[in-house]
Amino acid sequence: MRKTIVFLLVLVAMTLLFPACNKGPGEGGSGTVRGYVKLVHHPDDDYTLTPDTMVAAKTDVFIIYGDEQFFGDDVETNADGMYQFEYLLPGNYTVFSYSTLPSGEKVAVSASVDLTRGAVAQVPTLYIHDGKAYGTSIVKGRVHAAYYHNGSYRGEGWACEHRVYIRRMGEDIPFDDTRVGPDGYFAFQKLQPGEYEVFTASDDIATEIPDFVFQSFTIDEAGQICELPEQFEVIINV
Repeated sequence: MRKTIVFLLVLVAMTLLFPACNKGPGEGGSGTVRGYVKLVHHPDDDYTLTPDTMVAAKTDVFIIYGDEQFFGDDVETNADGMYQFEYLLPGNYTVFSYSTLPSGEKVAVSASVDLTRGAVAQVPTLYIHDGKAYGTSIVKGRVHAAYYHNGSYRGEGWACEHRVYIRRMGEDIPFDDTRVGPDGYFAFQKLQPGEYEVFTASDDIATEIPDFVFQSFTIDEAGQICELPEQFEVIINV
């Protein structure tokens, strides 16, 4: 009788122990899976990845536990494009978000990561698209600045970090902007054929009130590289 009781106790202990040891990926642990989602702002028609990206805020992200066929949970990215899934057990996880093609079709963009007990696993950034197809042409330009302080000349040089805007001819609002590099150059990419204006601010020496200077250009065909005919000469009060 005593041996029977001992055997039953051992059997119950093994039944309780082994499922806990063999439990796979899922909720109930202390680990975290974290990552970022970025929106490719100017996707090519073939969706080649470009560095022209922005954070994808308020975007749904889904997680799959191990080899399961369906996602186990979903969250929304914050203002920085970050998401995280908490209280996870060790194992392999796949996260995905949806990217929209120019046709309107949605495709999943995913990445996988291995999570150890109590750790924070960083997922490679997910790059998604919003379905807007742009062209392939480029316009390049350069900005040179004369610097003044309280009306006094302080020197000149390339206008590093100075902001430049682009808009379609006949429209009031720019659809993109960029900053000038250390060598004075800037560029706008992924342009469709059409007429455009590029403009930037130049300060009045006396009043220090900025005004804008413009240059116009035309993109005639896809794949065109357009150089603005003149460099911008601007005044910057410092």
